[in-house]
Amino acid sequence: MQVDPWKTLESSLVFSALPWVNVYRDRVELPDGRTLDDFYRVVLPDYAVVVPMTEAGELVMVRGYRHGLGRVSLGAPSGFVEPGESPVQAAQRELLEETGYVASEWQQLGSFVVDGNRHGGTAHLFLARSARQASTGANNPDPNEAFEVELVSPRHFFDSVSEGDVALLATVSAVSLAMLTLRGFRTKADLIEATTKP
Repeated sequence: MQVDPWKTLESSLVFSALPWVNVYRDRVELPDGRTLDDFYRVVLPDYAVVVPMTEAGELVMVRGYRHGLGRVSLGAPSGFVEPGESPVQAAQRELLEETGYVASEWQQLGSFVVDGNRHGGTAHLFLARSARQASTGANNPDPNEAFEVELVSPRHFFDSVSEGDVALLATVSAVSLAMLTLRGFRTKADLIEATTKP
């Protein structure tokens, strides 16, 4: 069976609060000819999520208040990709700003749309190995954010996920992909082989 894309007949901007969010109302035609007059898309800026790992095998995480959650959560360093930045440059900047750490080895883990129907922004995920405190020791955090840096083992991190202390999907996804990468699952074929063995 072939799945055909929808056709956008009209798109109108119904709300804009740059640089944070644009909301569009699309009029779309489905493959069977039906039309939907009010399909909404929420377009957010791209952002980077970093999984920093020290030489000792600890994850460099941040604990801070997230207003969308209404509570404090443990999470990975992250932030919007600024105009003129590449995703990896944004990841490097956010790591230094939020934690005071730098890393010498960077690997992209993938880029993923948060919500396949509404959009919700594209997350660019990175593994940063050999993370260490910057020699200057000076980080430059956003004045609207307050973070505590925590060094945690991968086991402790996943225990925190089970306990509800980690509430950010992008963090869980990024750390999970980083752990698979560190265990040698370089390709989808490697992962499929590992998960289908008896």
